[in-house]
Amino acid sequence: MKHTYSTKGTCAIEIQFDLNGNVVRNIRFYGGCNGNLKAISKLCDGMTVEQIENKLRGNTCGRRPTSCADQLAIAVRQAYDMQRRMA
Repeated sequence: MKHTYSTKGTCAIEIQFDLNGNVVRNIRFYGGCNGNLKAISKLCDGMTVEQIENKLRGNTCGRRPTSCADQLAIAVRQAYDMQRRMA
């Protein structure tokens, strides 16, 4: 199922990804540091929600309390929890 998340506090404004069970695929960031976010997307493709959370949750960017990677971890957890509630 395709999900869209509007980020908070980052240069990227939106993240889109597919979630099949707890596996995340086809991650796309809109805005932000293009090269770095393409790399994060490739590295995280096929990972589970838990793996992404364990690797990226709490990562910060400069003086910001969050980052695009942290926002991805938040987004996939939120989508997974919502998907489970609807099942």
